[in-house]
Amino acid sequence: MAVCAYVLIQTEVGKAANVAKEVGAIAGVLSAEDVTGPYDVIVRAEAPSVDDLGKMVVSKIQMVDGITRTLTCPVVNL
Repeated sequence: MAVCAYVLIQTEVGKAANVAKEVGAIAGVLSAEDVTGPYDVIVRAEAPSVDDLGKMVVSKIQMVDGITRTLTCPVVNL
């Protein structure tokens, strides 16, 4: 069973649209949308395990130019 998560992203001013576009092209990212509020982009991502999800966030998503901070929220099935 795959692990899904929402990744909330803060960006540099004026970079949200470009960040959403670049992050949206990463394998495992199901959607990336620019939004208003305390976060600039919200991503829905999927990976085979929590470790793989963490590696995706750290080695791929956080490497996109213009990102200043991320918050990963794993989806739980209650």
